Amino acid sequence: MILFGSSFSPFARKALVFAGEKGLHVDHRPVPPHDPAPEFQAVSPLGKIPALVDGTYHLADSSAICHYLERKYPTPALFPAGAEELGRMIWFEEFADTVLIPTAGKVFFQIVVRPRLMKEPTDMAVVDQALTKEIPPLLDYLERQVTGPFLIGGKLSLADIAIHCPLVNLKIAGHPLDAARWPKLGAYFAGLVARPAFGVRDPKGG
Repeated sequence: MILFGSSFSPFARKALVFAGEKGLHVDHRPVPPHDPAPEFQAVSPLGKIPALVDGTYHLADSSAICHYLERKYPTPALFPAGAEELGRMIWFEEFADTVLIPTAGKVFFQIVVRPRLMKEPTDMAVVDQALTKEIPPLLDYLERQVTGPFLIGGKLSLADIAIHCPLVNLKIAGHPLDAARWPKLGAYFAGLVARPAFGVRDPKGG
């Protein structure tokens, strides 16, 4: 099984951690989006990451990959069995993918991507706006949702994996979660990143 995509991408990280929690061996190939390599382009028709190869089967998109792996490798279960809990899991993944990642991504892009990869200056106005105005209400919401080590049913699920990914990128960008301001969320995040599967890194150090 091959998974294309740098773990700097929260979407690729989500798929890598999900596979790791399943106990699956993945050949991780850390390519950026739109990498010109023919083997990647053949798997990801839109050039996005992550993309998966499982034998002759190809699939792109982190959510699609996680759903596929859950159905093909059902043990250990990372999707709740009950309808209400499953709906809640889907909500938290959607919250992460469409709200938290784009907002936290502004900080990561400005502090990590622009200076290191694009050789452009950081726009600190964008960073300050995200850190002071846009991100705190999202973390306030999560602080109210956390009641234990996991978000749903007392068990690890895709919801936890998805939520942790943008928080990792904030930490990489030098703005880790303020556990004094968000203590329940801070303890929750610390518990997740202590799990071995959550410590994914690119083979070249990313």
